[in-house]
Amino acid sequence: MATNETNSVGLVETQVVRVVEAAAPLELACGKTLGPIDVAYETYGQLNEAKDNAILICHALSGNAHAAGYNGPDDAKPGWWEGMIGPGKGIDTNRYFVICSNFLGGCSGTTGPSSVNPATGKPYGLDFPIITIADMVKVQKLLLDKLGIEHLLAVVGGSIGGMQVLQWAIAYPDMMDAALPIATTAHLGAQSIAFDAVGRNAILGDANFANGQYHRGELPARGLGIARMIGHITYLSEEGMRQKFGRQLRRADEYSYDFNSEFSVETYLDHQGQTFVDRFDANSYLYITKAADYFDLVRDHGSLKQAFAGAQARFLIVSFSSDWLFTPAQSEAMVEALVANGKDVSFCNIASSYGHDAFLLEKETLGAFICCFLAATHKRRAVGDGGFCCDRPRLAPTHYDQAHRARVDYDLVESLIAPDSTVLDVGCGDGELLANLRRDKHIEGRGIELQQDLVLGCVCRKLSIIQYDIERGLSSYADKSFDYVIMSQTVQTIKHPERVLKELLRVGRKVIVSFPNFGHWRCRVQLLLSGRAPVTRQLPFGWYDTPNIHCLSLKDFDAFCRKLGATVERRIPLVKTSTNPVRVAPNLRAEQVIYMTSKD
Repeated sequence: MATNETNSVGLVETQVVRVVEAAAPLELACGKTLGPIDVAYETYGQLNEAKDNAILICHALSGNAHAAGYNGPDDAKPGWWEGMIGPGKGIDTNRYFVICSNFLGGCSGTTGPSSVNPATGKPYGLDFPIITIADMVKVQKLLLDKLGIEHLLAVVGGSIGGMQVLQWAIAYPDMMDAALPIATTAHLGAQSIAFDAVGRNAILGDANFANGQYHRGELPARGLGIARMIGHITYLSEEGMRQKFGRQLRRADEYSYDFNSEFSVETYLDHQGQTFVDRFDANSYLYITKAADYFDLVRDHGSLKQAFAGAQARFLIVSFSSDWLFTPAQSEAMVEALVANGKDVSFCNIASSYGHDAFLLEKETLGAFICCFLAATHKRRAVGDGGFCCDRPRLAPTHYDQAHRARVDYDLVESLIAPDSTVLDVGCGDGELLANLRRDKHIEGRGIELQQDLVLGCVCRKLSIIQYDIERGLSSYADKSFDYVIMSQTVQTIKHPERVLKELLRVGRKVIVSFPNFGHWRCRVQLLLSGRAPVTRQLPFGWYDTPNIHCLSLKDFDAFCRKLGATVERRIPLVKTSTNPVRVAPNLRAEQVIYMTSKD
């Protein structure tokens, strides 16, 4: 066993418990009943005295209860999420009590089609009833009841595990504080269903399938291997496959001119198919993929907005930029529905070349988001002071310095906000202003930010933060849904300020905008004397690396507000060295300005 006891949970035992007796079978969504039902599970860490640190992990298609550690001293391979679960990791077992169970229909200890049917004395095979994601979650709830877990800090899962997280949040809304659906979707698209169908047909068409009763003969290895190969292609990205394999030949420099596997990507898929056959049941593959196909929150509830209407948990939704199986757009649709319901939701689309498999492979980046979100939710440290919840590094120094230089107007912006207000901060950076407003003014705040590391900073401050390009509009937000909308030091960086400001004026009762004044005398003098783009203490960038794509002055913004039909309620011209407004010749002397505007 190759393990480092400082960051692994070490040796763990998979346990099995009966959660449904034959005399009182479970009613399934398909209308049939099933009993008895046994569940295999593992636990890591300790349940604390308050019993408020329990986390449920939901696995994906090919996973099982063994999420971390080693089942024996001779195990060469740890649990499937070893990189995420353990002491000091994203899901820290020094802090949390972690539970992972093999879901209903699996083949690793929980009742499924390979289990013995008590009515016949042989494996269920295709006599096993069709199951759904909702059925899996019901069985998980019965397991927690057996374990005496009445409340969960969080439910976490990726892919099909993420579907279970969504079902948990809807079916048992008061059961958890947080829901973390990762690389998942509220329903499969036609392409994903098609890939599942091809995989199932490969199994069903295998000559050894024997109508599902293959356990005493030859396994349908060829069909299951092909199904796995097809599925595995969807887990990778084109960029990742190109980087890893390209057109490299595995064992020779020349083509063999036959149909044997010779490209590296071919032999890789052969290996994936074979190892899958050695550990997985073909019938389980059929049933699990069918359950994923049937999962459809829109069909079940009428719309995503209605589906999430009763959810109570904080949400952290994570997608990956190169995931074409469960795309970032599918995650954004869930985010929009939660936003429309006014729910506490954060979202990040993590940049990765790993495709759908990124939720298993991006352990550092994803682990930081999960760690911060869980710590902030659990209140392991006081965050009321506006500080970060943990010590994990967040901001690259260049981003921090840039944000610090741009945020000299925070105190004055804060003075414009009434206590107990609702606030949306657009381009909120690492959330410092929102955190200060929450501490000082007891506001209810939401943030929008595009930079990934700044989004992480907001998550660590227990802020609701969405990684989003404001240029795309705010259609999920209702008219006048916030008392204040803030856009600090951002208007000069966006491509279409007119479109954006119209949206902000629609969403907010009052809109606070600050920006550097390009009409300041230093800018004018530098341009006049040197003939070059000005660089000042307020505009410290060269023309080639500046985030500012528009040059505007106070007079420009005054005219802009008139064009939009917006009322300028306050205009506060400032120099960097003083919080006192510039009263004489502000368009010449002010380095930056804060506007508070409104529109009926």
